[in-house]
Amino acid sequence: MSALRLPYSTLSPEAYKGLGMTKKALDKSSLGKQLVELVYLRVSQMNGCAFCLEMHAAALRAGGVPEVKLDSLAGWRVSAQFSDRERAALAWAESLVNVAETHAPDEEYAPLRVHFTDEEISDLTFAVALMSSFNRLAIGMRQ
Repeated sequence: MSALRLPYSTLSPEAYKGLGMTKKALDKSSLGKQLVELVYLRVSQMNGCAFCLEMHAAALRAGGVPEVKLDSLAGWRVSAQFSDRERAALAWAESLVNVAETHAPDEEYAPLRVHFTDEEISDLTFAVALMSSFNRLAIGMRQ
């Protein structure tokens, strides 16, 4: 990857601080840090953000997530490593990353209602949006 194009965190400190505050709020979510990090990692895989991939994979390893689960994340739909709750979250994350194509269909939303509270669905949606923002900043500015 080429050198950093612009130091966006110092050029737009208030905007960057807002993203950081959102991350801190999500760190306290009842979703749990492991699920949030798993969603961050999957979103980063889909967006192709190498910086974020390394960071979130390391966080999950440090949190005790087995390597086989991390190795299976890209193929979570056919892997036995993921719970129904995780599958619902990952399906929603993928739907939102590809929102121009999927339009966040009801069939991806409905399973959320089984596994998550309204607040958790909101937090999950913010987590996908936040990571997509960070991915675009890191990729666009060559972090």
